[in-house]
Amino acid sequence: MAKHLIQIAILGSQVIGRAFTRALRQELQHAKTATQSGKTTTQTVQADRVTGMSLQEAKQILNIADTDLTDAEKIQKHYEHLFSLNDKTKGGSFYLQSKIYRAKERFDQEIRRSSSAPKSNQYKQKEDPSDATTMN
Repeated sequence: MAKHLIQIAILGSQVIGRAFTRALRQELQHAKTATQSGKTTTQTVQADRVTGMSLQEAKQILNIADTDLTDAEKIQKHYEHLFSLNDKTKGGSFYLQSKIYRAKERFDQEIRRSSSAPKSNQYKQKEDPSDATTMN
């Protein structure tokens, strides 16, 4: 009996070790590709932390191509379709619905960030106290 428990414990630790190693490799690969592309910014990292997923993962979940990132209607259509498909009352998965919701949330953050960036720079320029025209 003890021999079987030890074997189960060893097998369990091997499975956990392999899963941890695989997750670590994926994370390192993601960090490597993000660094190589040069697209990692503080805002992107912040948005990834808030939603718990990267923009790349959100694109995969909602099946959105790079060219469709600004097409809010297409994103909304994909979101609604996948969300309703995974409705728990229809036999779907709450977990998958959560991932779909988070992917849509990540796109919304990216759209807000990209649309507010030029406006915030203009606003800062107007409010700059070193500007002589606004002082008088």
